[in-house]
Amino acid sequence: MIISKNSSLEGKHNKPILVDTFYKETQQLKPVIIFCHGYKGFKDWGAWNVMAKTFAEAGFFFIKFNFSHNGGTVEQPIDFPDLEAFGNNNYSKELDDLGCVIDWVSTNGDFKKEVDRNNISLIGHSRGGGVVLLKAREDSRIKKVITLAAVCDFGSRSSITGDLENWKKTGVKYVLNGRTKQNMPHFYQFYLDFKENEARLNIKKAVENIRIPQLIIHGDTDTSVSFKEGEKIHSWNLKSSLKLIENANHVFNVSHPWEHKKMSEELEKVTAICVDFLK
Repeated sequence: MIISKNSSLEGKHNKPILVDTFYKETQQLKPVIIFCHGYKGFKDWGAWNVMAKTFAEAGFFFIKFNFSHNGGTVEQPIDFPDLEAFGNNNYSKELDDLGCVIDWVSTNGDFKKEVDRNNISLIGHSRGGGVVLLKAREDSRIKKVITLAAVCDFGSRSSITGDLENWKKTGVKYVLNGRTKQNMPHFYQFYLDFKENEARLNIKKAVENIRIPQLIIHGDTDTSVSFKEGEKIHSWNLKSSLKLIENANHVFNVSHPWEHKKMSEELEKVTAICVDFLK
């Protein structure tokens, strides 16, 4: 039986980090997987819960979490009731949040009979893929890293580029969320934090220096993040493995809400490839 638990961690940035764990209680140490959602994402989006249970069935200790400033709250972790927090998010905070989750699972006594603290892997989707690549380079506790439809460069994303003069003048710019119809704010601090931490946030440099097994997965019909970005990431570390999922879009043909007990065929393929890579 899969045990699912919810926790709330104190982050470094005055917002809680909501964490889910999925595992079989066997009193045997299991490899750890930490999953990072993407831009305008959250831990309970689409079929991520079904995916989490699948990894747990395969013998892993699976963790997924909401970044502290993703726009969700403790009371409403799905969608984006806290747009003020969303506007104050940035890449540095997401890296810090991921570090807090790694620290938590590495020291939590509740899981000491279930967790192999010397076998921690990261999986990140979209923007979360960029985050896990950076963290894999800077944290020696990470043993393997997987990206799903990952971005290859934070500096070229629409959240950074655009009319910088007007953004600085007004202090905010807005991005429409096509699903929720919310105008989601990006405060100018996002750009300032990126420029102040540009060296740390350089995905290319991080990938060139990754010395652990790396898997890159991308769909061939992804219109949000081109497969060419996956190819670029692979070119920066030719020891990495690049897998193309045919007929798969940016979210591997899953949508939100996801009412089915099974994943899409494409996400099932993704998960099977990940399990093989991590075993």
